[in-house]
Amino acid sequence: MSTEVLGIDHLGLTVGDLEASLGFFIGCLGWEKFGGNPEYPSVYVTNGHAKITLWQRVEEGAGFDRKANIGLHHTALKVADENALLRLFQQIKAWPGVTVEFAPELSGSGPKKHFMILEPGGTRLEFSYDPR
Repeated sequence: MSTEVLGIDHLGLTVGDLEASLGFFIGCLGWEKFGGNPEYPSVYVTNGHAKITLWQRVEEGAGFDRKANIGLHHTALKVADENALLRLFQQIKAWPGVTVEFAPELSGSGPKKHFMILEPGGTRLEFSYDPR
């Protein structure tokens, strides 16, 4: 069994009403807002154990589109270190049916590094290493 994937880093959910979803997570569940990106537009929430990014749906669409679909945006899996991230990328990109969205790169201005793929069944997965 592989021990390079340590667990879920965060879940990204595309929502139909960002403010209503934020209100639910904060007001109903007692989570806290810890950031976001108004240009993307998104809000980051946490309960101190789990993290979720809420993305605003912008338009209707067919197939996966981060701006159009309600529900799971992607699942992010945490890895132990940068070498594990690079090893996993090499392994995953060679797997039949995998589509690489982007290779390992800094997330924003870093220091976190990540890559994103569509696994053969079409689910969007992120693998990330954060040295902080």
